[in-house]
Amino acid sequence: MKADVLRLIRSTKEYMSLMALTEACKMSEDEIYNAVTQLMNMGYDIEYEEDKGFHLNSYPENITAVELMSRVKTEWAGKNVMYKKSTGSTNDDAKNLSGNKNAHGILVVTDHQTSGKGRRGRAWEDNGQGNIAMSLLLKPKCNPDQASRITLIMALAVADVLSQLTEGEVKIKWPNDVLVNKKKVCGILTEMGLDDKGNIDHVVVGVGINVNQKYFPEELNHASSLYIENDEVTSARSDIILGVMDYFEYYYGMFEEFGDLSHIVSMYESYLINKDEKVKVLDPKGEYTGTATGINDFGELIVQKDDGGFARVDSGEVSVRGVYGYV
Repeated sequence: MKADVLRLIRSTKEYMSLMALTEACKMSEDEIYNAVTQLMNMGYDIEYEEDKGFHLNSYPENITAVELMSRVKTEWAGKNVMYKKSTGSTNDDAKNLSGNKNAHGILVVTDHQTSGKGRRGRAWEDNGQGNIAMSLLLKPKCNPDQASRITLIMALAVADVLSQLTEGEVKIKWPNDVLVNKKKVCGILTEMGLDDKGNIDHVVVGVGINVNQKYFPEELNHASSLYIENDEVTSARSDIILGVMDYFEYYYGMFEEFGDLSHIVSMYESYLINKDEKVKVLDPKGEYTGTATGINDFGELIVQKDDGGFARVDSGEVSVRGVYGYV
């Protein structure tokens, strides 16, 4: 309700009349006044003139559901938002919403995540220093063996947004890390739930972006943030979230239409820090080294082994490390 009112008020540079709001929102005048009062209590500076209507002068830099839903321009990605000031895991919160009728595209966002998860069972905790922790709930129509490709789609979306916010070099470490100046700024964890027939019930894509974090523990020497790399605070976290939703919906639409990543391979590879670099593949069947030549239409990393043969590396099975360092 508040998001609808706010979206309409901010949609014009002039004034939004009370009559226009009641008609568009299908609300009474008292309900409109009540919604505006609540918005003002949240920090929105809304001016009202009886003969003109409502005008938004300024708004707080928050990532609340109201703020995001009033500004989102996508058709479905992030159209519905659940915001929590603090939570254990946004991925777990999103999974709990998977039974909702309109579950596809629900976005869960928090200011502080205490029990987040990384790949391969690693713990990941956001320390509440102005970062982004969010999870997007999807109801894909693809087969379970195609779900891992969604991680690459999200990584590309994040890279596109971050490249607009820093002069540093933005790269993707296949398949799920986004780097700025060779340091990890974003991690992505994709989890899948199956129904009793073995089909996909839901996919949750968790995204953690280090935005304004000023320091990291000494053992996390490969981690960084936009603040550290840009030497300034990034105030508009909501802009980052909304931008990621825009790009993700666009690329995901291609994936749904064509069933693979063929239409984004070149864009992904333009960010791929592993490309043409030596890598070590930590395969449970046996480690090996080689040179990563890029990805294929299925999101697999193509590695030319040191013995001359080629291998297709699936992100769900192995881990890839650079031979001479983090990447």
